[in-house]
Amino acid sequence: MAGVFNQVDNSIYSNAMTFLRQPLVVDPINSDSNIVVLGFPFDMATTGRSGARMGPTAIRHASVNLAWEGKRFPWSFNLTKHCKIVDAGDLVYNCGDSEAFCQQVDAAVSTLLSADKTILALGGDHFITLPLLRAYAKKFGKMALIHFDAHTDTYSNGSRYDHGTMFYHAPKEGLIDKNASVQVGIRTNYKQKDHGFKVINASEANDMLADDIVSIIRERVKDMPVYLTFDIDCLDPAYAPGTGTPVCGGLTTDKVLKILRGLSGINIVGMDVVEVAPSYDNSEITALAAATIGLELMHLWAAKHLSI
Repeated sequence: MAGVFNQVDNSIYSNAMTFLRQPLVVDPINSDSNIVVLGFPFDMATTGRSGARMGPTAIRHASVNLAWEGKRFPWSFNLTKHCKIVDAGDLVYNCGDSEAFCQQVDAAVSTLLSADKTILALGGDHFITLPLLRAYAKKFGKMALIHFDAHTDTYSNGSRYDHGTMFYHAPKEGLIDKNASVQVGIRTNYKQKDHGFKVINASEANDMLADDIVSIIRERVKDMPVYLTFDIDCLDPAYAPGTGTPVCGGLTTDKVLKILRGLSGINIVGMDVVEVAPSYDNSEITALAAATIGLELMHLWAAKHLSI
């Protein structure tokens, strides 16, 4: 019976689920990894349906469907042969204390970045991006933001801990440069006067070629360090029903993947995928979309920083 146990698990649904079946580590700082996958099971900043705290687990579970492929279509390289990826599990925090959560995110991510790791952050609600940006700005300074979302998240009338106000606060804190940033997929109202961000709304994006959207983004961010944040509700609910604030008229997964692949070569330094709420999902299609987008983001990072 000894041969049955303690084997490397290449099967799909047996044993604990890590992102892409990559190793689970308890000490990512001293690992030989390039990318650390870290979950942020936080949804205390939601204004609609809660449940995004279960997102990291759902995304990991869905990602096993992508683990078998090896070289990811249509990329020209096998990511895991060039890039060491580990899964560090989820950030542990005291539930109910948003300020302490922010401090723990800042401390954990700052420590990882100081060890020359980059992070694929799995949300959690979109508020997690604000403390993440604070940590990244300590190392990279003011960044360009590429933001996929149905909402601008620039609203000034929410609370300090609100998943709709992060990009109201981030420019004021000097974390991102609005004039070098772009928001894609927006289809809710916002104050257009003095907005600052370049917006490609969903109606425009759906009528444009992916290459044209890519050109606008590249011209906007140029060679600045880029933080890319992907709220899964950028996708139309037909492709991502499992989220707290779905909005009809969004992008398709095909359009999004073409845009992301077209951004190869940008100076991406940070990345997250947020707002997956699996209790509203059907057949894991939202979680699978999020896992696929996370995998694409890691390819973007590796193509730039590992010179593949």
